[in-house]
Amino acid sequence: MTDAATDDTWEYVYRPRWMRIAAWVAVAVVMIIHLTFGLLLDISYTGVNVGWSDKVALIGVGVVISGAILFLTRARLRLGPEGVGVLNLVSERVFPWDQVLGLEYPEKGFCARLLFSGDEHIPVMAVQARDGDLAVDAMERYREFQTRYGVAQNAE
Repeated sequence: MTDAATDDTWEYVYRPRWMRIAAWVAVAVVMIIHLTFGLLLDISYTGVNVGWSDKVALIGVGVVISGAILFLTRARLRLGPEGVGVLNLVSERVFPWDQVLGLEYPEKGFCARLLFSGDEHIPVMAVQARDGDLAVDAMERYREFQTRYGVAQNAE
């Protein structure tokens, strides 16, 4: 694997549109619910003493859940001479072109997958059917890069 920190070597970067929008909407809903219930927790007496620490804790739970949801906005596919960079949720993995066989979209899957020898694959969460033409364009660009860099290295 190579250093994924340098953006200069990547010629194409694709980020999903629908998943980012859905994640931000989900964060807004979660925060509205937790803020509302957190601030209105002691609106009527139910026999339990509710303090400010309870309110802050309920809002804090909403912040933690929102932070977990925001991991979905990180999905990314990067292509360049070094290979294919796939960032799903936490860390990016960079695969050289000589290891990658292709990128396919399975019939019953929600996202594309990067193919390797021995029937191995990893999901590419950035390329999803819900993005429609943008996802198709990303698949076409991948094939262009694979033709340019994959064949050249395999011919050596």
